[in-house]
Amino acid sequence: MEKEFTVVIEQDEDGWYVAEVPALKGCYTQGKTAKEALENIKEVIELCLAGQKAEDIPKMKFIKVELVKVPA
Repeated sequence: MEKEFTVVIEQDEDGWYVAEVPALKGCYTQGKTAKEALENIKEVIELCLAGQKAEDIPKMKFIKVELVKVPA
């Protein structure tokens, strides 16, 4: 059985791509490319799921991502 998770990928100030799964606490990784970060996050998701019970995994529905600017 497959599970789906929303993955957010951002690029940090050093050019690395950081991938995170908001639904799984502490589930993040990085890569030199977005593709590498996405490949890495699949492994990390499996590791995160191995330590959790199915009923403890939040059921979230992706709506959208929004870029918000605030004064610095």
